Amino acid sequence: MTTDRKLVYIHDPMCSWCWGFNPVFTQLAGILPDDIKVSRLLGGLAPDSDDPMPESMRRYLRQTWKKIAASIPGTRFNHDFWTRCQPRRSTWPACRAVISARQQGVEFDAAMTLAIQKGYYLQARNPSDDAVLIEFSAELGLDAQAFAEQLNASSTHRELEQEMRQVQQLGVTTFPSLVLLSGSPARPIEVNYTDAEAMLTDIIRQ
Repeated sequence: MTTDRKLVYIHDPMCSWCWGFNPVFTQLAGILPDDIKVSRLLGGLAPDSDDPMPESMRRYLRQTWKKIAASIPGTRFNHDFWTRCQPRRSTWPACRAVISARQQGVEFDAAMTLAIQKGYYLQARNPSDDAVLIEFSAELGLDAQAFAEQLNASSTHRELEQEMRQVQQLGVTTFPSLVLLSGSPARPIEVNYTDAEAMLTDIIRQ
């Protein structure tokens, strides 16, 4: 058994399937062998845009939310989002928020991701808006001013671009995805939305 194995979690904080996957991924991270470290990469689902989300995309995502709620037990969505907010197909701001939060402590990577998910899916708040992301940072106890300054800094843009390139190099095209790095080549791990033990068995076999 090698001592430098890494499980890479590729996600987007505004990916609805990632929201459904979060509880079982948290379980998986808690039962991994000590020699396997977890690393997180942002996939960058949808680029910056100020345009309202097309009606066809709204219908698709609303149906996706219903599908996820029906197929992953315990996953909830607040559909008031679609009437309270002005949806935009833009997830890169939320990705940059995770990077900005991470600058104040690595533990805030997962914490900001969860704050975005809860805000989006349960509280009907729009994480495509910088002002909402800054609110999340304050609620997490971060230095909100430093967070706001970092959110759209050129270094943050570069970091997101770099992570998206890494995701491409791993051959990942869907979120969430899991990749085990243990020598070469990288090995995809099948995502199981309800069974952490099944994924653990797959990982240990590799």
